[in-house]
Amino acid sequence: MSENNIEKIQEKLESVTWKWWFYLIFVLIQFIPSFTSKEYDPWEIGKVIGIILQNAIISSLEAWYPVFKIIPILLIALIVLRRRGVTRWFNFYVGVSYILFALLQHIAFTDEYGFSVVLSNLVMLLLVAAFWFWDVFAQKNDLTPVKQPIWKYWVILLAFLAFWYPLNPDTFMPDFNPVYLFTNASGLTFCMMTPVYLSILILHYPKINKATLRVTGLAGIIIASYNILVNFIMYPETLWWNGVLHIPLLMISGTALGLKKLKNNPI
Repeated sequence: MSENNIEKIQEKLESVTWKWWFYLIFVLIQFIPSFTSKEYDPWEIGKVIGIILQNAIISSLEAWYPVFKIIPILLIALIVLRRRGVTRWFNFYVGVSYILFALLQHIAFTDEYGFSVVLSNLVMLLLVAAFWFWDVFAQKNDLTPVKQPIWKYWVILLAFLAFWYPLNPDTFMPDFNPVYLFTNASGLTFCMMTPVYLSILILHYPKINKATLRVTGLAGIIIASYNILVNFIMYPETLWWNGVLHIPLLMISGTALGLKKLKNNPI
């Protein structure tokens, strides 16, 4: 693909992702019904989604959790060290990550419903993945240092908390065991890794792919809202700490959407 064609497509994506109807599409995606091989009462959709998420494929891949903690740590280290070529590998890995989030967190085999898929989330996350893969070609993410005010680095603290995910898997209570930095499932989850990926873009704004930033932030806001509802409103006694650990997703995604439109000079 020629550089001229890439620029035209990029300009179109940046324009489209600011349209009101683009945001409406993401809202309408939420109404895609979940698929199950066994029929279910449409009024039980909340229960169906809960069971799918609780029994998703990701729970059977515990041996792989450390791999998906170490890879992002290495990529971030290479970004900090300003290694040439790391941006393209970073974009590619994030794109792969969103495909894995879509498939591993939203597909399950359950006794109640058989083969089951939360299609709304799967479609949305595959769309996010497509935008990250696009930047492998467009190369609009420039991850060389940008001078930022000190206060803007608050995103690092929240992203680190999300990546660490200090939650005891048996009690769902706070557990700040440092081993979790390398062993838990957060490296394969949308809610914990999206704050990390968005933070990197925010700290390099405006030299990044703004369309990718907005689409990722929009998906983050939507899924964070679901989690805030479940953790703080529906089951606060048992899931309040899980809710706290989803605040980084909410705040950082909101920040990504709130950044000003297309500026060519650094913040």
